Amino acid sequence: MRGGNWRRAKTQRRVRHPPMLDSPVESGIMQRDKFPPGVTGHLNWYVYRLIDPRNGETFYVGKGQGDRIFQHAKGALSATKEEDAADLKFSRIKAIWAAGLDVGHVIHRHNIENEDVAFQVEAALIDAYPGLTNEVSGHGSDDYGCRHVEQIIAEYAAEPFEAREPLILISIARSYEEEGKSIYDAVRGVWRVSVSKARNFKLVLAHRHGVVVGAFRPREWLPATKDNFPWLAEDIPERFGFVGQPAEREVESLYIKRRVPDRFRRKGAANPVRFISETASTQGQSAEISN
Repeated sequence: MRGGNWRRAKTQRRVRHPPMLDSPVESGIMQRDKFPPGVTGHLNWYVYRLIDPRNGETFYVGKGQGDRIFQHAKGALSATKEEDAADLKFSRIKAIWAAGLDVGHVIHRHNIENEDVAFQVEAALIDAYPGLTNEVSGHGSDDYGCRHVEQIIAEYAAEPFEAREPLILISIARSYEEEGKSIYDAVRGVWRVSVSKARNFKLVLAHRHGVVVGAFRPREWLPATKDNFPWLAEDIPERFGFVGQPAEREVESLYIKRRVPDRFRRKGAANPVRFISETASTQGQSAEISN
């Protein structure tokens, strides 16, 4: 084959797409699945990132000990198609394998003395890399995570509210800021809550970074289905949300633009939903503050 015909044939061979493969073994990749002997003893707690070599993006941040950093690839190997659809991390790993590449493993900080400190480092990294496949935000990020200095001033200069009735307090920072929802849609769902318990509370407050931005009266709590919440990609078992309307103006004036009292914010809480039974009349007595 000569001249242009040879060049065209060569180009065609070069752009041939690889077959879709589900594992590093099928892709011919030498996948490391553990550290050599003697290494883990020097690591203690560590914080790590998983990198997509196709574009250099960090797609997951985690913390752990021992061989934890390699466990995600093992999970992707055993994941079903349904689990792939539900876990963006697994589907990303398999797409990397399909391209004939290996996930990049980077330990960002090691020899961390305890899990509490590892949580803090992990949370700061999660805030620094938007668009991760992590299913939850960093430990305590909604309360103490990344924000503009003016937001910090607004939060800590604001007067704390006094609870005048039992209420549900929901942090909407992630769903409001990253998903572009209205305050109402960001606060109404969907959450891992006890519906029988939630129905006893007639006021829901939405807060961003500790400052209340919305107050609503829930009329009904509904399962997290696509019919009830159109923005969902699929139904989510054991999660619920509400439909309702804004609270009365006199109620809004008691809470909106006021700071969540420190006693209602448990440092590092992963669940953004809190049930507050304490009111101004019961303060100092035994009252429930729970997830």
